[in-house]
Amino acid sequence: MLINSSSIRPRSKRPGPPARLPAPGAVQPKGSAELRLGVDTGGTFTDFVRLGPDGLRVHKIRSTPEDPSRAILEGIGELCAEARRAKVTHGSTVATNAILERKGARVALLTTAGFEDVLAIGRQTRPELYNLFVLLRRPLVERERIFGVRERLDASGAVIEALDQRAVTRVARRLRGSVDIVVVCFLHSYANPAHERQALNCIRRAGLAACGSHEVLPEYREYERWATTVLNAYVTPLMDRYLGRLEEGLGTGGLSVMQSNGGAISGTTARKQAIRTVLSGPAAGVVGARAVAQAAGFNRVLTFDMGGTSTDVSLVDGEISLTTESVIGDFPVRLPMIDVHTVGAGGGSLVTLDAGGALRVGPQSAGADPGPACYGRGSQLTVTDANLLLGRLDQSYFLGGRMTLDSQRPLKLAQRLAARLRVSVPELAEGIVRVANSGMERAMRVVSVERGHDPRDFALLAFGGAGGEHACEIAEQLEIGTIIVPRYAGVLSALGMLMADVTKDYSASLLRRSDTLRSRDLLARLKPLAEEARCELRAEGFPTGRQVIERLIDVRYVGQSSEITLPFSPDYRHQFDLLHLHRYGYCDPLRPTEVVNLRVKASGITDKPNLPYTNPRPAQAEPVTVRPAWFGGRQWPTAYYRWDNLSPGSHARGPAVIAGGEATIVVPPQFGFRLDGFGNVIIRPTRAATARAKSRTVN
Repeated sequence: MLINSSSIRPRSKRPGPPARLPAPGAVQPKGSAELRLGVDTGGTFTDFVRLGPDGLRVHKIRSTPEDPSRAILEGIGELCAEARRAKVTHGSTVATNAILERKGARVALLTTAGFEDVLAIGRQTRPELYNLFVLLRRPLVERERIFGVRERLDASGAVIEALDQRAVTRVARRLRGSVDIVVVCFLHSYANPAHERQALNCIRRAGLAACGSHEVLPEYREYERWATTVLNAYVTPLMDRYLGRLEEGLGTGGLSVMQSNGGAISGTTARKQAIRTVLSGPAAGVVGARAVAQAAGFNRVLTFDMGGTSTDVSLVDGEISLTTESVIGDFPVRLPMIDVHTVGAGGGSLVTLDAGGALRVGPQSAGADPGPACYGRGSQLTVTDANLLLGRLDQSYFLGGRMTLDSQRPLKLAQRLAARLRVSVPELAEGIVRVANSGMERAMRVVSVERGHDPRDFALLAFGGAGGEHACEIAEQLEIGTIIVPRYAGVLSALGMLMADVTKDYSASLLRRSDTLRSRDLLARLKPLAEEARCELRAEGFPTGRQVIERLIDVRYVGQSSEITLPFSPDYRHQFDLLHLHRYGYCDPLRPTEVVNLRVKASGITDKPNLPYTNPRPAQAEPVTVRPAWFGGRQWPTAYYRWDNLSPGSHARGPAVIAGGEATIVVPPQFGFRLDGFGNVIIRPTRAATARAKSRTVN
């Protein structure tokens, strides 16, 4: 029986007012006896949040891309004198950049004879369907470094042919001195890792570093398992050296590293399984955004993190969205990750013209060095330059007055480009902003509309140094009625690292039809994973009372090639049908299903910082100055505010620019803002703008 969502799903309702804010005494700022630091390394700036006995302090400095640890140690030294006893949680871009820039380790692959070309063949999908000249992706392992050895297991894990250990030893001796690490990926090792373990022992006895697919991803699907394991090996030696330098500079306080799944792991674990740290900064941003949104009374938000080099968006519908189907560079990563969609549009994104003479923004970026032209060294226009030319940045109070922007340098560049396009400089600058906004709006639709959600049912939570500059115009296009810019918007990813629990993921493939499994069978198979999780959390200092063990299963209809992950419960079949209906628009309760993978997510609960709260006292905000700025093709008298001068309850109508120490907010003419008790800026369309929007919808 096929059920279509359009026949039974009620029409989405617009969200009502947010829940009442917590009482003042419930969330007073509370310092911690220990010193904790959240550190997020970005392409342009490195962000810091310090939590100590005196509460929260934030800091931001320019990144050092050639050696990210240099900016980290410098910033920590500026923020606190007691750095060597601080516990640091770090979000790193080292692994991600190594994959994207192809600057990882020299990797060799040992595999089952006859399957040497699995990575090259992949899924035989074309990345560009109509491009007749599409280029093949360059593999991370060159063909001359892939070796097949005789061994064979069947799909149940039974041995068909024993491993030729002498052949493994010969390959290992041949590779000494020419590679950094050897990957072992054998057929069906997810069902029985015995052959992989034997091969790893041979390789390590020969003096080589090695990792096996059963250690990284013990799940079926050979291509995805091998690709994930190879990626892990590709970045692990680099991450090992980087974290080693960082730990040496930090001292004895302790280092944790943010994972892509929204939890932290120890520095020791990250040095062995670096693939778990890709996209760690964006993941921390979503964790911080959810905490801020829920404290402010919003459970459903679209997160919008716009930094210097990219924009990351995600959807939080009460809970953070996770996925096991991510792609980094050209390669799949099957590990659990927060569902974040990234586009190459940030404040430092370069402005160019395509072959047809149209404006393009990104994905190339000016980065930290030279940075946007207005920073004083860049020689190409960027999105930040366009906002400055439009009067949407406080030139003398950038980064809270720690940096003064140069307006003449981008003006000269803009005049030359505007002359080529036969437009004025303001028209060019507004065009740049519109092009950047359109790319970010499309990204929003990917995580909302394409996942079965109506963006009008959510608030837009904007953060990152540049998120507040573009949030209102993007929200207007998506008909989102509430925009939230958190008090710590510019360093929210670093704050999210202090909100993160220690999280570990475990999995095992099953591939059994649901009608052959009872609930107690699934619980029995999940039990070893849960026991392993508890043991590892205890080893990291989390007693049973601070552990949360979640049991999950991957389910699909028989014949499908993709699964849905859902919490295990006796009525999981019914829950699967409901999720399938919501995600794809239909379900079939009479069609048989199968359980593909078993998962356990284990969390060690950490102490969270409380966000400072003050009872709002409504008052008209007082601007520092009023200057003209461009909106919608004309100049408007625009009020400039200093975020630190505003108090909870302050309110005003746009157009306005609110400049803070870590971020800037732009409030267009058709919007108004107020500060809530947490110091967050809540922006909504004016009544006239809302009426115009309804009129457009009706027409």
